[in-house]
Amino acid sequence: MGVLDRKLMRDLVRLWAQVAAIALVMAAGVMTLVLAVGAQRSLFETREAYYERNAFADIFATATRAPERLADEIAAIPGVASVETRIRENAVLDIEGMLEPASGMLVSVPDDGEQVLNQLYMRLGRLPSPGHPAEIVVNEPFAKAHGFEPGDTLSAIINGRKRALTIVGVALSPEFIYVVPDLMPDDRRLGVVWMSQTALAAAFDLDGAFNAVSVKLLRGQPPEPVIDEIDRLLEPFGGRGAHDRDDQQSHAFLDAELTQLQAMSYVLPPIFLLVAGFLVNMILSRLIALEREQIGLMKAVGYTGVGVAWHYMKLVIVIALIGVAIGIAAGTYLGRGLTRLYGDFFHFPFLIFRLSLDVYVIAITVSVAAATLGALRSVRAAAVLPPAVAMRPPAPARYRRLFGGGLPFISLLPQTTVMIGRNIVRGPLRSLFTSVGIALSVAVLVGSLFSLDAVEEMIDITFFSAERQHATISFVHKLPADALYEVERLPGVMAAEPARMVAARFRNRHLERRLSITGKPAGSNLSRLLDVDRQEVTMPRERVVLTTALADILEIGRGETIEIELMEEHRETVQLPVSAIVESYIGLGAFMEIEALNRLMREGPSISAVHVTTDASQIAALYDAVKNLPMVGSIALQRASVAKFRETMAENLTMMVTIYVALAGIIAFGVVYNGARIQLSEQGRELASLRVLGFTRGEVPWILLGEFAILTLAALPLGWLLGYGMAYSTAEGLATEMFRLPLVIERSTYAWASVVVLVASALSALIVRRRIDRLDLIEVLKTRE
Repeated sequence: MGVLDRKLMRDLVRLWAQVAAIALVMAAGVMTLVLAVGAQRSLFETREAYYERNAFADIFATATRAPERLADEIAAIPGVASVETRIRENAVLDIEGMLEPASGMLVSVPDDGEQVLNQLYMRLGRLPSPGHPAEIVVNEPFAKAHGFEPGDTLSAIINGRKRALTIVGVALSPEFIYVVPDLMPDDRRLGVVWMSQTALAAAFDLDGAFNAVSVKLLRGQPPEPVIDEIDRLLEPFGGRGAHDRDDQQSHAFLDAELTQLQAMSYVLPPIFLLVAGFLVNMILSRLIALEREQIGLMKAVGYTGVGVAWHYMKLVIVIALIGVAIGIAAGTYLGRGLTRLYGDFFHFPFLIFRLSLDVYVIAITVSVAAATLGALRSVRAAAVLPPAVAMRPPAPARYRRLFGGGLPFISLLPQTTVMIGRNIVRGPLRSLFTSVGIALSVAVLVGSLFSLDAVEEMIDITFFSAERQHATISFVHKLPADALYEVERLPGVMAAEPARMVAARFRNRHLERRLSITGKPAGSNLSRLLDVDRQEVTMPRERVVLTTALADILEIGRGETIEIELMEEHRETVQLPVSAIVESYIGLGAFMEIEALNRLMREGPSISAVHVTTDASQIAALYDAVKNLPMVGSIALQRASVAKFRETMAENLTMMVTIYVALAGIIAFGVVYNGARIQLSEQGRELASLRVLGFTRGEVPWILLGEFAILTLAALPLGWLLGYGMAYSTAEGLATEMFRLPLVIERSTYAWASVVVLVASALSALIVRRRIDRLDLIEVLKTRE
């Protein structure tokens, strides 16, 4: 080991606290990068492997009743690899010990058990036998929520008849990774039930026919021409429009989660690496200033400027590599944990944790680059410093009267406070950089804690301002408007409003989206539309209302005309003006006045669902009545949705916010601690002199730490501003078609962010205060200038 390398090791030991603080900040950036990228890639690989092994379809389509012979025509479409027809319907489930009714999605499986597409991953038991129509397989999350095992029974209202069903198997399916009854997954209230093709065909009078079809494409085949041809074939049989994976509910929700996880890797790591670069610059510039004489001696005995520069650059690289090592270890460990957490949430049958070498290479390269860039200016100064100049003490600082002596009140301030003010004013760049570093820690907290405010805003707008009903009863098929009166007569129903849903395709030039258009009464009071200012929007006649997300996707504004292709019955294509843009943070939406929608469909008054408010004292009687109504396909319970939404968000956000609070504390601690330690190294002689001159133990630390207290307080407003910008970037980065976060930051969020940073700063100040109290006055005063 060379002489300079031994000096490097001594410097690392001597500066271990500052090195640890910088390395931890850098480790935080590396950890978030490895964590987010590792989990996102692993989940993506797991999803793709699951899709491939279980033959997840590429195109899905539904119809009212299509003959089985049509399957051969679909298979003959160029680009189609395989086709599977089936029956898919909804049912109300009556489960012993569960007061409210559950919803079930009934899906047929071939009688021979040989599934071509969307193959089941059997966990327990077997597939239903064609000769036993009461046998079913249920999805594993639903089975776990109720403790079901093969041999257990439940009841279901299937096409108006209540039937007892026996569970013979428990399975998973790539088609139902993310099963959503209302807004969030609720394994207790929604189950997937697989029955034999023969049993479902008999129950719904679909012998020799199907109402759903799945298609697998040849590799590289674009879906659009195949979708158009499937639509043409199914149109005479009540086809509701084919769609690819992007519009398949489970895939769309899962894709949105992976997109949000990927966005996390873009927002946080740059902040930590920026702060780490700042800290490296701060500590190295001060270290070089303190070691001027040593640099002169090194050059005097023959070391070149390049050799001296490389010595200090190696110090920076070692610090960076320490941070990278910690970050990679923590990121890999937490990445595995996060992958398992998501795997359990999505109920993958297996997990593939894959973190490619390129992620580690990127983490190392970016971290070392950030550190070296931060040190470049200081290292260059060491390289060009002539030996003769370096061995002389630096020229004394030129002091002037603060503000030219034009501030008369300065004489009224304590002398220690005046000293603090002079230090800040005479080192403007140092003070600015310190405040910016602390402000970034405030920004990280504001930018992460705002998600709690955003979720509360989503709940308030969605469940209490816009959708104010207690439950939504959906019918198996559309019914005459008189069905509203039947619902109103149910026990416990206090108010009821109808709704009509029609599958449609919205187009604006080359842009297109497929979703349902919802018809609401003109004077709707339970399910309302709110604009961006939270003002109620009246349902217009012969016009359409779009949500902000859909309007942005289609690039259309208020007053413009949109093309709507109705995918049911007569399949009309109409041009309608957009009368308003309304706010919605969950999913996409389009709305019309219900009578106008029925006229577009060339039908009399028809409804698909009813929103109701209920009397809590009669809720049990209402549930019993719904369980025995043949026309009901499902029931969405608002209060249960709110509870599940809060539960799911609490699980995810609590973990995320805890990590962010810890990371922000690391930044604040690192900035304040490093700055204070360097200041102590530079001003140790002056502080000891003040003690000898009679300043107390309380006054001397205040001169040093008071400066950082003022800079910390000055950093708070800047941190709030940067935090708002970070919150905006986070909201934009996490926005998907399924979920969007409103940009809402409460005053309490700014307050909590400030408290966390102040506490972290105070802890670092206390540690430095102990070192000041332990100063050896005689030893310090004997040190040469």
